[in-house]
Amino acid sequence: MTSNLDPAIAARLKRSPDGLVPAIAQQYDTGEVLMLGWMDDEALHRTLTTGRCTYWSRSRQEYWVKGDTSGHVQHVRSVALDCDADTVLVKVDQVGAACHTGARTCFDADVLPLGR
Repeated sequence: MTSNLDPAIAARLKRSPDGLVPAIAQQYDTGEVLMLGWMDDEALHRTLTTGRCTYWSRSRQEYWVKGDTSGHVQHVRSVALDCDADTVLVKVDQVGAACHTGARTCFDADVLPLGR
């Protein structure tokens, strides 16, 4: 698939063999980690240009805009690449739950014990 992603950004990305990069969604004002999704070049382009997070669904093999069906929208505040350009950090203003289970985040239901 062709993408309208800025070629300078596309040239920097280090993708998985299936053309994806992990995208971490973080609440912009509290730092709360909300979820992890996957983006290809076009999903990143749409995220950068629409102000709404667009992800690639590996299970459905299609794009999805967070909140289009649930109403739990992610309004993009900033987007950054990590130092290796193999992960995207999207700081968002999350409306409602970020997790498909209805929880605020995907990371608070199964906290593992530390073996200290």
